[in-house]
Amino acid sequence: MAEIATRVYNHKWKIDPIVRSLIDTDFYKLLMCQSVFRNKPDTQVTFSLINRSKNIRMADLIDEGELREQLDHIRTLSLSRGESTWLRGNTFYGKRQMFRPDFMEWFEGLRLPPYHLEKRDGQYELTFEGSWPEVMLWEIPALSVLMELRSRAVLDKMDRFELEILYARAMTKLWGKVEKLRDVENLRLADFGTRRRHSFLWQDWCVQAMQEGLGDKFVGTSNCRIAMKRDVAAIGTNAHELPMVYAALAEDDAALKAAPYDVLADWHEEHDGNLRVILPDTYGTKGFLDDAPDWLTQWTGMRIDSGDPATGAENAINWWKSRGEDPRQKLVIFSDGLDVDKIIALQAQFAGRVQVSFGWGTLLTNDFRGLVPDDALAPFSVVCKAISANGRPTVKLSDNPNKAMGPADEIERYKRVFGVGEQDALDVFV
Repeated sequence: MAEIATRVYNHKWKIDPIVRSLIDTDFYKLLMCQSVFRNKPDTQVTFSLINRSKNIRMADLIDEGELREQLDHIRTLSLSRGESTWLRGNTFYGKRQMFRPDFMEWFEGLRLPPYHLEKRDGQYELTFEGSWPEVMLWEIPALSVLMELRSRAVLDKMDRFELEILYARAMTKLWGKVEKLRDVENLRLADFGTRRRHSFLWQDWCVQAMQEGLGDKFVGTSNCRIAMKRDVAAIGTNAHELPMVYAALAEDDAALKAAPYDVLADWHEEHDGNLRVILPDTYGTKGFLDDAPDWLTQWTGMRIDSGDPATGAENAINWWKSRGEDPRQKLVIFSDGLDVDKIIALQAQFAGRVQVSFGWGTLLTNDFRGLVPDDALAPFSVVCKAISANGRPTVKLSDNPNKAMGPADEIERYKRVFGVGEQDALDVFV
């Protein structure tokens, strides 16, 4: 406790990079990057910061000069020899040499491309433009920097003793969650908390707490740097980014309708086993499953990332049954807005019906709710998404209309093409 408080106190030093490694990122970004490098390397994309929590005025909280210093530092980073060796030689998901030599040679020479930053109405407009394999790797470090600078802005007002008490309370809070999860039978839980973490130091501490407190029930972390440092499995598959960009590149409605399956066909060529996990909700889960080709029924599992999680899992079970598959042999990964009570309830509801796993994100690595005045460290919802590809806007519908993004006319077109009707709007907390 004293060590982490001391190091946080010393963050008041001028030079203290938040992101110190290109592999301080989520594993699924590297898997997707290799797929993009192979299949769509020349696609030009724009990524943009999107703050869903408009009440959090980031430009009022975070100094622009400090933000630029952190982003500029990230552009100086390259893979170290040890990081390259780990990626080239480690076994991931039972497979050695997960990353191909041509991709690794490219990655070893990579420096992230320029960014564009300006203030508007109390928010930062932060965008990245260029080739898809390069620009996509900005997402995670950009979010990590913004979240940690916001944390530092609050912590900077605290003395060292106050910091020690704060972190003692935060550690006690997290350990209480771990104790509640210890007795959950057949639990499989991974850290998915890189994007909106309180800080790197805190995420690293959370992983160590899960290792010690949960033992084999803790199956790994999405963060590559922490996975390497703590000798745990790197966890992750694919995300909405792939179908969003593939769909934007579609020339007509027929190609648009096929785009989510084209993504998975490319993924199928590259991966097997537990990396074959369907993420069905980009343009509505029901329509995706109704029209899914039979070869997808052979995939290992499905990730539930929007809408009501129990409904999503029931839909997955019913779909597998309708296609002649045994759901008990399939994996369901819950990854949306999880905290302890929801994890325990979902495990109880679906244990024995499917193989259940959880990707625990923001409320693992950034739950400082109620620990400082005015709840100034409470997590909020900010994302960095692809907003265009080759000059065409991207769209995401989700199973929750409050997570939809894209121009209004394109959203309506996508709803028509994918047959999306009325949806239940759920609050987006994290």
